[in-house]
Amino acid sequence: MKKLLTLSMGLLLFYSCKQEKKEEIAQPIKIDQYSIEQFMDNENAFSNGFSADKSKVLITSNRSGIYNMYTVATDGGELMPVTKSDSASVFGISYFPEDDRILFRMDGNGDEIHKIFVKDSSGIKRLTPEKNVRATFIGWAKDGKSFFYGTNERDPKYMDHYEMDIADFTSKLIYQNIDGMDFGGMSEDRKYILLTQPSTMNDNDLFLMNTKTKEKVKINENISGNSPEDFSPDGKSFYYTTDDNAEFSYLMKYNLEDGSKEKVLEKKWDISGFYFTRDGKYQVMFTNEDAKTVMEVKEVATGNTIDFPAIEDQQINSAQFSRDESMALLRVGGSNTPTNSYSYDLATKKYHKLTDVLNKDINADHLVTSEVVRFKSFDGLDIPAIYYKPKQATVDHKVPALVWVHGGPGGQSRQGFSSVIQYLVNHGYAVLAVNNRGSSGYGKTFFKMDDRNHGDKDLKDCVAGKDWLAKQDIVDADKIGIIGGSYGGYMTMAALTYTPEEFKVGVNIFGVTNWLRTLKSIPPWWESFKEALYTEMGDPNTADSVRLRQISPLFHTEKVTKPLIVLQGAKDPRVLKVESDEIVEGVKKSGVPVEYVLFEDEGHGFVKKENQIEAYGRILKFLDKYLKSTGTEMINDGKTESTKIDSES
Repeated sequence: MKKLLTLSMGLLLFYSCKQEKKEEIAQPIKIDQYSIEQFMDNENAFSNGFSADKSKVLITSNRSGIYNMYTVATDGGELMPVTKSDSASVFGISYFPEDDRILFRMDGNGDEIHKIFVKDSSGIKRLTPEKNVRATFIGWAKDGKSFFYGTNERDPKYMDHYEMDIADFTSKLIYQNIDGMDFGGMSEDRKYILLTQPSTMNDNDLFLMNTKTKEKVKINENISGNSPEDFSPDGKSFYYTTDDNAEFSYLMKYNLEDGSKEKVLEKKWDISGFYFTRDGKYQVMFTNEDAKTVMEVKEVATGNTIDFPAIEDQQINSAQFSRDESMALLRVGGSNTPTNSYSYDLATKKYHKLTDVLNKDINADHLVTSEVVRFKSFDGLDIPAIYYKPKQATVDHKVPALVWVHGGPGGQSRQGFSSVIQYLVNHGYAVLAVNNRGSSGYGKTFFKMDDRNHGDKDLKDCVAGKDWLAKQDIVDADKIGIIGGSYGGYMTMAALTYTPEEFKVGVNIFGVTNWLRTLKSIPPWWESFKEALYTEMGDPNTADSVRLRQISPLFHTEKVTKPLIVLQGAKDPRVLKVESDEIVEGVKKSGVPVEYVLFEDEGHGFVKKENQIEAYGRILKFLDKYLKSTGTEMINDGKTESTKIDSES
C-alpha cells in the first residue's frame, strides 16, 4: 500500500514560504518535446537466454522496425543480427541447450497462428505445420534433449501437447486434449502432467494426471483460482498457487507420494510466479505488489535471500538463469525508463548492460515517474490507478487529461514504462490509468465485481476517475477524454455511448463494439477458455444475448456525440476488423467527427514501428484538435477521415 509522507517543516516556516512557493510553481518546467518518431525509436529489446557456453545472449529487438533476432556478447557490445525479416516479426525463444542452434517463432502479421522454427548453420527450418495450425512453445526438458510444445493440428479447438526430440525433430504425443484442458508442466521422469481447466474467470481447476494409468486427480477442493508452478528438484512434489479461502494467491506444495498438501508462503499480494532453477540451487518467486512486479530469489540449501544489485535505481523485474545456475539475465526498468537487459554473474557480483533502449535524443530527466493513487467510486469503493502528471503542468498552466483503460476483461495497468503514455504526457496530457473493478491484482473479490456488469459499474469507475482528474489543480476539468485498447477500447465506446456527456473525446484502439459477434467468433484455440469467458460476460447463444446487445455500443451509436478516433489491425483474430468498420459507419451517421486508421498488416496490437508511428502520431493530432483546442474546430460535419495503411505499399 502507498505510504503517506508527513512534512517535518514547522508551520511558521511553511506559511512564510507559501507565497514564494506559489510564485515558484506558477511557471511550467521547461522540458524538450519529442516527436512520435523519437519515442518509437525507443528500442523494444529483450533477452531470450544464454548460449550453451554462456559467451553470447540471444536478443529479440525491433530496432530495424520489425522484430528480429540478434546476439550480443555476455559482457556487452554490439548487437549482431541473426535474422533480417522486413515483413513478419521474428521472436526468439532460446538457444538450444547444448549447441548454437536457435529456436524461434513467427506468425502471419499478427494472426496469432504461431509456427516454431529452428535456425542453424545451414539455414532456417519450420518444425510445425505450415497452414492454419497454431503451435506454442512450452519449455525445454531438463536434460536438454527435447522440448515440449502445444498444437491444434488435430482439432482447431484443442491444443494437444507433444515432445520433440532435437536430434531428429521427431515428435511424440504427450497428452491428447479431448477435455479442453491446458498443459501446466511435466515431471522430469515423465510420470506426471499438470493440467488446468478454467470453469469461470475465478475458478481454474488443477489436475494431476498419471501418464501411465491416465488417472486424473483434482487438486483443489473449492472454487478457486489455481495455477501450476513447478515440480520440486527431487521430483517428490510440485508447487502451485491458489486463492482458496483467501483474497490473494499463495504458494502451496503437493506431495506426490501421499497427496498431502502444505502452505509454503502467503503474502499480502498475489504470488504470481514460482520456479526452481535447473538443478534446484535457487528458487525464484514473483509477487504482484500494487501493480509492480517484485522478485525474490533464495538459495534452496540455506534459505538465504540472494541480494541482487541496485542497477541505476531501477526495478529488477525478472531473472533468467543459465543452465549451470552461475549467471542470470536480468530485466531492469521503471515507469520512467524503458526496460533493459543485463547479464549478472552470481559469484563475482559483476553485471553488464546488454541493451540500451532509450533513444539518445530523449533526455531521461524529461520523462515522468508514475504515482499510485486511489479514489472513491460511485459506491464508495476504492479504485487504484497509475497517475502520470506532465512536468510542465502547474496550477497556472493547466493541462488536458485522459482516462486510460487497460485490456481484458480482467487485465491490469502496471507500473511499467509505456512509450505511448510518455509521448502523450510529454505533449502535455495528464494520464490516469484506471484499474477499475474487475482488474486483476487486487484480490478476488475486487476481480469478480464486474462479472455480468460490464458497461455499468466498471464504466462508473472510469467516470469516477475522470471526476478525480477534474479535481486535480493542474488539470483542465473541461478537457478530459478516454482512451483504451481491446477491452479498454470497449470501455471507450461504452463511455461515449452510455455516458455521452462525461468525456470530451474517445480513442478506441481495436475495441469490442458488438459482444454478440465477438463472443461467437473467438479464436478456436481459446476453446478451453471460452466457457469461463461466457460465465463472466454471458453466453451469446442464450437469453444472455439480450443483455449483451444492450451493452454493445454498436447498437446505440446514435447516442455518441463526442469526437472519436478508431484504430484497428485487419489481421486481428480477437476483435475482428468488422467491429471497427461498423462502429465508424454508425457514428458517422450521427454527424459526429470520426477518424479511422486501419493497418492491413497488423493484428491485436501494433508491432511494426512504422505502423506505431502512424497510429500514435494520429492519436496525438486527434487529441490536439478535439481535446486540447478551445473547441473551434469541433464542427459536426459528419465527415469521416479514413486511412488505410499497408506497410508494403
